[in-house]
Amino acid sequence: MSERDKVFVLKFNEVTIKDVPIVGGKNASLGEMYQDLTSKGVRIPNGFAVTAHAYRHFLEKTGLKGKIKEILSDLDTKDTKNLSLHGKKVRGEILKASLPLEIEREIIAHYKELSKEYGTGYTDVAVRSSATAEDLPDASFAGQQDTYLNIKGEKEILEACKKCFASLFTDRAISYREDKHFDHFSVALSIGVQKMVRSDMGASGVMFSLDTESGFKDVVYVTSIYGLGENIVQGAVNPDEFYVHKPTLKKGFRSIVSRKVGDKKVRMIYSGNREDPVKNVPVTLEDRKRFSINDDEVIELAKWAVQIENHYRKPMDMEWAKDGKLNKLFIVQARPETVQSRKDLTKLEEYKLLEEGKILIEGNSVGSKIGSGKANVIREVSGIGRFRKGEVLVTDMTTPDWEPIMKIASAIITNKGGRTCHAAIISRELGIPCVVGTDNATEKLKTGEDITVDCSQGEKGYVYEGILKFKVENHDLKKLPKLKTKIMMNIGTPEQAFEQSFIPNDGIGLAREEFIINSAIKIHPNALINYSQIKDSKIKRQIDELTYGYDDKKLYFVDKLAEGIGTIAAAFYPKDVIVRTSDFKTNEYANLIGGAEYEPKEDNPMIGWRGASRYYKEGYKEGFVLECKAFVKVREEFGLKNVKIMIPFCRTVEEGKKVLKIMEENGLKRGKDGLQVYVMCEIPANVILADEFSKIFDGFSIGSNDLTQLTLGVDRDSEIVSDVYDERNAAVKSFITEVIKKAKKNKRKIGICGQAPSDFPDFAEFLVKQNIDSISLNPDTVIKTRVAISKKR
Repeated sequence: MSERDKVFVLKFNEVTIKDVPIVGGKNASLGEMYQDLTSKGVRIPNGFAVTAHAYRHFLEKTGLKGKIKEILSDLDTKDTKNLSLHGKKVRGEILKASLPLEIEREIIAHYKELSKEYGTGYTDVAVRSSATAEDLPDASFAGQQDTYLNIKGEKEILEACKKCFASLFTDRAISYREDKHFDHFSVALSIGVQKMVRSDMGASGVMFSLDTESGFKDVVYVTSIYGLGENIVQGAVNPDEFYVHKPTLKKGFRSIVSRKVGDKKVRMIYSGNREDPVKNVPVTLEDRKRFSINDDEVIELAKWAVQIENHYRKPMDMEWAKDGKLNKLFIVQARPETVQSRKDLTKLEEYKLLEEGKILIEGNSVGSKIGSGKANVIREVSGIGRFRKGEVLVTDMTTPDWEPIMKIASAIITNKGGRTCHAAIISRELGIPCVVGTDNATEKLKTGEDITVDCSQGEKGYVYEGILKFKVENHDLKKLPKLKTKIMMNIGTPEQAFEQSFIPNDGIGLAREEFIINSAIKIHPNALINYSQIKDSKIKRQIDELTYGYDDKKLYFVDKLAEGIGTIAAAFYPKDVIVRTSDFKTNEYANLIGGAEYEPKEDNPMIGWRGASRYYKEGYKEGFVLECKAFVKVREEFGLKNVKIMIPFCRTVEEGKKVLKIMEENGLKRGKDGLQVYVMCEIPANVILADEFSKIFDGFSIGSNDLTQLTLGVDRDSEIVSDVYDERNAAVKSFITEVIKKAKKNKRKIGICGQAPSDFPDFAEFLVKQNIDSISLNPDTVIKTRVAISKKR
């Protein structure tokens, strides 16, 4: 043992990351950052570490080591009473022992020196445990030992240190070491004594330099609450959440691509009671609805997270605090992230049924997964409150109003609809199995019965009696064949964008605004524009609740739409992300809050006032202007220049010119700063006049759903004529062949984002033979379609 290893206390400026065996992971990291990052603007409160040697010296000199071994000799962690009794005995022995005088003197001397640095008298400090095996990649002990806040005075410091030593033997820590086969004395405890940040008067939180759910590494994830940080560590409070895109942040953009308000019901503050130094107090409703930190502070934290990650060269898990007195932010802890950073992201799944069962009903399959659960038959949207997470939704058909429960369903079954109906589109985006067009599911299936929904067998989807076994096979993405044709993806929900970014892809061929508007905004843009004129008190209350904090209600629409688009664009950056402007039909717009006031009733909305024709007409023009402002924010404030804009259902070239003019008037000039504008090719006129459309747009994306509908004169939502609806019809394929040739002749990009290549591998093969530039597929069909195409080449 070197002389340094025999030291009882080390200052933060004497500690580096190499000192984990001496001061534990937390303290080693704090020392490292204090020395190397404070000069670069990262604020870290000063302090000192009581070393692991001091802990071992304490156990040896007091005879505690032998006593603890004896107490734990008949430990049985599977018996909770046994575990609790043994843990309590060990902690009791530690707490009644006295610290050796030589350790006490060192701690007091360093505490006095720290107090002098921060002013007169004894300063307030946080006393935190730092286990020497904690936060290692193969064994995370994070959060298993205790922290003591707002400690002030010599006696209090020494008592808090003993409590930290005792916390190495909490029930959870003992059990964890047993499970991981760690000897209880191979792990020692260091203590960090750090100047207290007055977050009781400010805010605090946790942040990660990646997305904790998916492992996506190009964002900083920041959470924030009012008051001391223990509430967020314990999960006692639902925090505010922010995502910041790192690549564009590094370029100087303010790229907060997502902001969500948490409920933050309580705030932890100091109690003034020595025995119980902290307490929770309620947060006012007004403050709960506000963000606990502002955008400038989010950006500052995100920049620090990037600096810390760059310093350690690995994803990091950090705790921060805002001093309410000083109005400044501080980093109080940092450690390696040990879950997502180790996840194998090169595998994807394939579902296969392992048992035969009685087929109850069948219909058209959506996706290729298998799901099971108890059936819940709900005929009207008014009954969705009865639905519980994990059940199978059985209904006549769905509309955007059903989406809240669709998100928590294990599978969906509908009587009506084809493969391009609402239920089918949304279930694909959510990644859950769905069987549509069954005719009589609501009659054949009963609420409460166990069923299995199988979409893994091709075009037909089957619903079986009972819960059947199935397996999931992983694909090695590194071995997938490379193709000349770009394979892009269709995406709707920003919530799944980070996860889906790991599917091998060449970008996003279709991102739908409708999902963002329906799930994140929920309000008709005209109701926000004309807010002051609304007379219906119920609608006004709904708008007030959703738009709290927005004096200008229109800004709410712009912000939320920008964040939804921005999240998707960030997930696939720097690849192309083609975002289609809103393509709700009038009946769907009417279902938005306040929408009925502004939408006409049409007998057939599918071929009525939709797409481009809305954008320049007075009934929606101002709403389209808000959409434009959202795109400007995404490209100019977030820096996500990979976003391209696509105009749907543009019937004439003249319509296209009108739309482009409005876009230019609102900051979206085609060609400026690399902006490209595409048009959907989904109307026969788009094919026939493709040469003319090529003069005003940068590219085409074939919408095979509507092109088939309008070529064959078939309502694509009608199950009665669904046998006629076929994208592989010779007339449809003839149109597709023609528009690809015209686009190539005019040197315009040509892709497809319709349903057909996702459903039919042979249709995808046909497109490749026509030399199409890109095929945009639903996420669940990307791999199998890529493999199928490669085998035919």
